[in-house]
Amino acid sequence: MTGGPLIVQSDKTALLEVDHPQAADARHELAIFAELERAPEHIHTYRITRLGLWNARAAGHDADFVLGVLDRFAKFDVPSTIRKDIAETMGRYGRLVIRRDAAGELELVSDQYPVLIEATKHKKIAELLDGRISELAFRIQPWARGALKQELLKLGWPAEDLAGYAEGTPHAIELGGKDWAIRGYQEQAVEKFWQGGSGVVVLPCGAGKTIVGAAAMATAKTNTLILVTNTVSARQWKKELLRRTTLTEDEIGEYSGSIKEIKPITIATYQILTTKRKTEYAHLSLLNANDWGLIIYDEVHLLPAPIFKMTAELQAKRRLGLTATLVREDGKEGDVFSLIGPKRFDAPWKEIEAQGYIAPAECFEIRIDLEEMERFEYAMANQDDRYRIAATSPVKIPIIRKLLAKHQGEPTLIIGQYLDQLHTISDALQVPLITGETPVDERERLFEQFRSGQLTQLVVSKVANFSVDLPEASVAIQISGSYGSRQEEAQRLGRLLRPKADGRAAAFYTLIARDTVDQDFAQNRQRFLAEQGYAYTILDDFAV
Repeated sequence: MTGGPLIVQSDKTALLEVDHPQAADARHELAIFAELERAPEHIHTYRITRLGLWNARAAGHDADFVLGVLDRFAKFDVPSTIRKDIAETMGRYGRLVIRRDAAGELELVSDQYPVLIEATKHKKIAELLDGRISELAFRIQPWARGALKQELLKLGWPAEDLAGYAEGTPHAIELGGKDWAIRGYQEQAVEKFWQGGSGVVVLPCGAGKTIVGAAAMATAKTNTLILVTNTVSARQWKKELLRRTTLTEDEIGEYSGSIKEIKPITIATYQILTTKRKTEYAHLSLLNANDWGLIIYDEVHLLPAPIFKMTAELQAKRRLGLTATLVREDGKEGDVFSLIGPKRFDAPWKEIEAQGYIAPAECFEIRIDLEEMERFEYAMANQDDRYRIAATSPVKIPIIRKLLAKHQGEPTLIIGQYLDQLHTISDALQVPLITGETPVDERERLFEQFRSGQLTQLVVSKVANFSVDLPEASVAIQISGSYGSRQEEAQRLGRLLRPKADGRAAAFYTLIARDTVDQDFAQNRQRFLAEQGYAYTILDDFAV
């Protein structure tokens, strides 16, 4: 079929005409198997990647589905080379299978002898095996299940893991509490996760990822280890579990820098698990301190490398990753796929918004001119210093004042990357500041004042990017960020997406120094949200 909004090219890119009436539908379908690479005003560029196709395959979509999407929205015929490549790539998933034999031993099997031989002749894979069982099966070293999946993925033969999971110590958990009900998409997410055994659920910020975790726990009914980004997040998880389930205070432990409790449900921070004493990770014994039947990874896109390493050894546990975006700036999406599991469920942001479960949001990019001396300093600086000079320019302060006046009385977050910039703005505007240096109790006190309406303005560092529940926040002013981080942009907008009691929309402003690397990084940061259907309105500073 021709005449659609999509031009599919032989280099595996697909160009989407944003203004076409079918563009929104095409974007929705493309997100299942393709990654947005560039998102200027009129033409968005997607790339069809192997990992994207394998994620789609693991989620139950076959090559006919992918080709059907491309054919339905293509302006011209899809190149035959692309059709063949998609079919062959998706056909690679599951040709090798990891399973257990009658005695419970791990084995790598295939009904295709040449594929099995190609894989097992590879040196790194051979080291993980423990001899040949038959023409179509090899024994796997007992400890090597995760490492084998990593190596097979790198080789281009992603294995389907059917080896099953240890039940863990049973522990009674039910959903409960008053004045709430699990939503349809949350139930569907848990169902898809449970059918697959392990994997990742992708939901927008504010769409209730914690409830998905709680519902998975209620399905598993087993001792559970929950890994989170920080202590504030750990305490929010505990609060939500007490509200949403039949669990009591005595059943939930916190394992963090300040508290070391191991209980049937234990919530631990990534930071404590990756703390080293000399050359050893001192707290990894936590993983063997209880017979966990389920491990939940909150904000799975942020997993530090040591957590990947330990996860490779935990393949007999059910693993649930929760995130708003699978984008990782370090390129380790393949490790998430192989060690935690493929994407099992992904709900587009705009779809959840249309159901009324997250707030609508408008995004604005405000371009500001540097003053003459700053422009000169910027021009003379080396590449490493240029972003800091542009991003932290004091010319942004008057614009922040204008925006605060425009949104007087609305709960507003001023978010930035550089601590000296944040201290300057906090002092200039007389607005409280929260950074990583702020004690946990003080952070919680200020966040609670913000939630209750005692405070309507907060200056926050990247500690507020993740797992901080500020449901009434409706305005964010982003003054600097982690260079071109797409995941950070998504998380920061996500701070605003809880539905508001009065139904108002959210406003997300990014302040950019014009014609600098600040502007270049902003374009990259916006790619993920553009893929989700959010458009940025560009404003000049005088138009605020």
